Amino acid sequence: MKYYFLLLSLLLIPSFAGIAYGHTVDAVGEYRIEIGWMNEPVMSGETNGLELYVSPIIDCHDISIPMECANSQEFQNGIEGLKKLLKIQFVYDKTETITLPLVADHDIPGKYYAFITPTVSGYFQANLIGKILDTPVNLSMHPPPISERSYIEFPESADLALNEVINDNTKLVEQITSLENSIKNLENSSNQIQDEIDGLYIIVMPIGIIGIIIAIIALLKTRKN
Repeated sequence: MKYYFLLLSLLLIPSFAGIAYGHTVDAVGEYRIEIGWMNEPVMSGETNGLELYVSPIIDCHDISIPMECANSQEFQNGIEGLKKLLKIQFVYDKTETITLPLVADHDIPGKYYAFITPTVSGYFQANLIGKILDTPVNLSMHPPPISERSYIEFPESADLALNEVINDNTKLVEQITSLENSIKNLENSSNQIQDEIDGLYIIVMPIGIIGIIIAIIALLKTRKN
């Protein structure tokens, strides 16, 4: 029974290691190239960064294929000074591209970052362009895919605060519109009242004049008598 559990643990360890360490390794000339995301799993809508490790390949006497030789080694003796020599071009769906500069890690020589906020899920292609010292580089690599953020949001959407702001702004706009309509209605009512007053003035004025004339005539008759 003990041997059974030991065998089972040996089978599971590589699987978990593959999940936790999702970096891709390739080779360019005499150099080992390794890329992978800073934070995994990678989610759409979240700022992340592609980690780039550049180091020399140690001679593999029993492996003739450079990529397999590089893949059998670990990162060590990183190559510094590549910040201005290399760039990473992200490609999505073979149609949309963006080229980003590299940022050097201050503590680990030969380690660089390219920061990005992927807005959609799926597979991205990362093209390494430029040169490593005197070696030209034009390498296409495929980091682990980006997952849809909504799959792990619970219980509310991460954009709840943003939605609340949008809703508050919508309510404010509605209140402003309602206030503007009330002012317009008040202005219309004021104009209507003014029109009615003007109409009454036109009617009352002749009557008043006639009344004054009648009063003057009556006064004159009284004086004659």
